[in-house]
Amino acid sequence: MSRLARLSLVTTVLTFLLATAGGLVRATDSGLGCPGWPTCYGRWIPPANHHAIIEWTHRLLASLVSFGVIATCVVAVLFYRRDRTTVRLGLAIVPLVIGQALLGAYVVEHKLEAWTVVAHLGLGMGFAATLIFLTVHLTASSRGRAEPRTLTLLAAAAAGVFVQLLLGSWVTGQEAGLAFKDWPLYGGRVVPNLGHEVAALQFLHRTWAYALVALVFTVAVHVRRRYPAGDPVRRLVTAAAALVVVQVGLGVLNIATRLNAAVVTAHLGVATLIWGSLVTAFAVALRRPAASAGDLGAENPVSREKRAENEPSPARVPVREKVSAYVALTKPRIIELLLVTTVPTMVVAKRGLPSLWLVLATLVGGTLAAGGANAINMYADRDIDKLMKRTAKRPLVTGVIEPRNALVFAISLEVLAFVELWALVNLLSAVLAVSATLFYVFVYTLWLKRRSTSNIVIGGAAGAVPVLVGWSAVTGSLGMAPLVLFAIIFVWTPPHFWALAIRYREDYAAADVPMLPAVASFTRTARQIVIYTIALWAASLVFADVGRMGLIYLVAAVVLGAVFLAGSLQLARQRTVAASDRWAMRLFSYSISYVTLLFGSMALDQLVHVR
Repeated sequence: MSRLARLSLVTTVLTFLLATAGGLVRATDSGLGCPGWPTCYGRWIPPANHHAIIEWTHRLLASLVSFGVIATCVVAVLFYRRDRTTVRLGLAIVPLVIGQALLGAYVVEHKLEAWTVVAHLGLGMGFAATLIFLTVHLTASSRGRAEPRTLTLLAAAAAGVFVQLLLGSWVTGQEAGLAFKDWPLYGGRVVPNLGHEVAALQFLHRTWAYALVALVFTVAVHVRRRYPAGDPVRRLVTAAAALVVVQVGLGVLNIATRLNAAVVTAHLGVATLIWGSLVTAFAVALRRPAASAGDLGAENPVSREKRAENEPSPARVPVREKVSAYVALTKPRIIELLLVTTVPTMVVAKRGLPSLWLVLATLVGGTLAAGGANAINMYADRDIDKLMKRTAKRPLVTGVIEPRNALVFAISLEVLAFVELWALVNLLSAVLAVSATLFYVFVYTLWLKRRSTSNIVIGGAAGAVPVLVGWSAVTGSLGMAPLVLFAIIFVWTPPHFWALAIRYREDYAAADVPMLPAVASFTRTARQIVIYTIALWAASLVFADVGRMGLIYLVAAVVLGAVFLAGSLQLARQRTVAASDRWAMRLFSYSISYVTLLFGSMALDQLVHVR
């Protein structure tokens, strides 16, 4: 991919983020969070007000898009003069982005008049389409165009989604989102009374949505019959069809949550992705003809034999095994351990039993977030997992699940986690949960794991975030007590994981992962385990005071910490490999019991109140 293609692609992605941010501005009524333009309250840096910050972020993304457009245009004109299409598209995006900026200023000046907001979104999507065509032109080789019927269906679907985007924006502007508060009926009726404008507008929006579902699935079936598996056109249309299903669910959730800001924003974001997928599919189809019937059915015998040797055919994998494989991607046993710390934390934060629905919503969101993080971890580590006996049977190693599907599954879980936590718990909990995933993936998995012996020490912070999520779910804020709970899990992680790594040090050595037991002596590793166990014991005792705990917790912290330290010291005394492995696994097993019992004692302490 050329530099111009990358620049165009980045600008395109920023444009879609900008559109989603615009939806957030609208959903949170932050459109006037920064009076005036281009400054915010006469300043370039907004005040510490969430409406101002949201609107300022929207403007910042707009500025980044503008810089991207200028750079794209300059590079296209200076270095692609012989390519008329590139130059024309590069020049076309300049007046579009200028018009978008001027229209944005007009929207603010006229206090978010409905028609100006709709026009702003429509022009933005037209601008994004131009960038998509430029990116496709620079990256996809031309082999001829698809048959007219395919192009017509793709264009019709993209146009239909574009109309729905504008219609949805108009529904929001006219405050018609809850004209009917049930689904799939309209005020309990199949055909509602359309005497009021808002009722007619909402009825039209829903009816058009049903028609689009049928149209997009029709296009998907048509394309699947004409393009082979793996072809970009087929993938894009399949993605659009899958997103349509998600979009219907978000539409229903909009009604159920009474237009929660998180759901409304996600609804717009997914709509723009559906539209972008269809526009991209159309642009690619202009350069890629459909395959012949023989091409669709034929497969090179050598390729088929090689595939059979390396991975099972997806068609031969039973549905039950497939489902089990996707569950395995999430590492359920690790999720259980994370959730064990969440519920007691909520009990302590509430100083009693929190709402059952709040607990359930927090656990569901936490499970989705942790599962997505674990699945991304398996995706990133699939090359070394096949080198380790402990991980050799993971789904991405055996081939039961394709890597691309695993990544899509993982990202979908993260999006669902964020939306669910924001909609049903609060924004702080949603941000914390997703930030833990980002830290786990980018800091631990992609950066530290294969480079530093401190990988699990620093990376373990991700596993300590669930206690913050649980606390913020109840209180809506953080403080010293949850930070000490965070510290407890943070210092518990190294002795817990290093004990397991002692047993599997040869696996880590074979995969060239610098886990401490694989690169350092047993004596050094055992000494570090003892040090962190002492720190863990101290942190658990500090929480007795900071968390205003009672006698039950204090006794449990003292006894459980003493047993943990005794086990660590006993491990350090071992002098043979067999004995060290045996005691390491005993300590690993106890570490799980330790954290379960310690946090269980917290909850019991708050419910029984023994002082």
